[in-house]
Amino acid sequence: MSIGKKYAYAWITIAFFLVSIVGHWVFGWYAFADEAAEHGRQPELSGYLVEMGRDTFENWQSEFLQLLWQVVGLAYFLYVGSPASKENDDRMEAKIDALIKLHAGREGDAMIDDIDRRYLRTHGHAQPHGSDNEDQQSLP
Repeated sequence: MSIGKKYAYAWITIAFFLVSIVGHWVFGWYAFADEAAEHGRQPELSGYLVEMGRDTFENWQSEFLQLLWQVVGLAYFLYVGSPASKENDDRMEAKIDALIKLHAGREGDAMIDDIDRRYLRTHGHAQPHGSDNEDQQSLP
């Protein structure tokens, strides 16, 4: 899998961020220049940079940091398998494995190994897109 595909969501997010921040600063300049013209003054770059810097960091604090923590932070902890996020998954998988072994007898371990291989499951973590394998066609 190429770097571009692997991190496509990150690249799209960065592109959206850059487009929005550039748009924010460009349209901010027009608003700043119009306000200066209404007061009969020439717009000054230093005043604009201070005002836009303040507005940008104010928005960053109130919106982006909160959203980053809630979405990205919690998703990261779920991905790395914090005790709070993994407890139920591990318990559920152990129960299902026990039921397979109970029902399938000697063939249970082979079935579980086949399922783990097909879904790229190693060390308790499934890899993304594991179900897209061509092996999936062999499912009953």
